[in-house]
Amino acid sequence: MTKRVLALGLDPTFSDLGEMPQLTPEMIRAYIDSQLARVRDLGYEVESCLVDPGETAEAVVSRHLRSGNFDCVMIGAGLRAASQLLLFERLINLVHVQAPGAKLCFNTTPADTAQAVQRWV
Repeated sequence: MTKRVLALGLDPTFSDLGEMPQLTPEMIRAYIDSQLARVRDLGYEVESCLVDPGETAEAVVSRHLRSGNFDCVMIGAGLRAASQLLLFERLINLVHVQAPGAKLCFNTTPADTAQAVQRWV
């Protein structure tokens, strides 16, 4: 049976690119999409869930979690930035309540998303 993964991350539109002015939100999103395609190529079913840092994030994540059972929730590095701490806590607790059987994994950049997923499912 194919393992389902929810890839949860901060929408690149809201990323602080001050330290990487050569990047654009579109470039980051394209790279994220390419890395999720790599996870799919490994045989996983992946659903992408990119959120804003505001009040709609929890509703968006909740809607995704209700769409079916997930074996793993991969939480992107952008959500774990110090500036996103309260959002990160709210989303972790939401995943804990709505997907208690899902493993959690964390990447350090989109480039190691596949390895993060493979560690747990």
